[in-house]
Amino acid sequence: MKNAQKNNIKRIAAITMARNDDFFLQRWIKYYGEEIGYENLYIYLDGEDQKIPVNAGKSHVKKLPHIEMSRAAGDKYRINQLSALAKELLKTYDIVIGCDCDEFLVVDPITNKSLAKYLSNLKIKTTVSGLGLDVGQNLNNEKKLNRKLPLLRQREYALLSTRYTKPVVINKPVQWGSGFHSIHKHNFHIDKNLYLLHFGAIDLQMLLDKAAARGPDWLNHLRRRGNGTINAVSTLPVRGERWLKIARIIQTYARPIYALDKPGMFGLKRVIKIPPRLKESNV
Repeated sequence: MKNAQKNNIKRIAAITMARNDDFFLQRWIKYYGEEIGYENLYIYLDGEDQKIPVNAGKSHVKKLPHIEMSRAAGDKYRINQLSALAKELLKTYDIVIGCDCDEFLVVDPITNKSLAKYLSNLKIKTTVSGLGLDVGQNLNNEKKLNRKLPLLRQREYALLSTRYTKPVVINKPVQWGSGFHSIHKHNFHIDKNLYLLHFGAIDLQMLLDKAAARGPDWLNHLRRRGNGTINAVSTLPVRGERWLKIARIIQTYARPIYALDKPGMFGLKRVIKIPPRLKESNV
């Protein structure tokens, strides 16, 4: 584990499921492997045709048969598999982190603690969430992503996103909603020093390539509509760090009428400049 001794550190596992996403999965493995130990990573690959990442090391990787289904059905199938895995792991682990492979739970460096140390000292009431930061490419001044360099060294802006304020940390068996966005019959608790960074919109060309692989309809749709996060960070005013605290307060108490188990922000869209200290995470 990075910057942490194993004394007084709880047993923490991280889980994810991926298909055709080796770029992010390798980074997910590296990040969480260094934070909590590679031997504590559990990865489901969606399809027996999937290649095991070259840096998997001591990670536990299992290939599942790929089943063609609708997007909604596929999301439900995947989260059911991961909820069951977390339940099994909590028989021997104290804490489980569950997230997509393009999502990174980062502890604020002002705490001077590693992620493992911070979570070990945290009083968890079933779940903990980090504030969601949806990182996007600002088309006005940010170049195409260099895949060999850390992601946060190349991107400066993020959309404060309720969608990614997810209850990704648990210490009791739960049933996650699709995409880890909620937990049935449980409130969420946004920690003041945790952030969940989502990188799905980090590069427009990467999005175009993925859309093209899915088919012409996906590609045409993206070209017509654009990407919401990229559009936001490229056009909206950039706010200061004070909005991190404001967003936490709003999301703690606001709820969408259609989803009372998820955070809300009254429809506000706020783009912030990512605090430079978060780049110390080396994501």
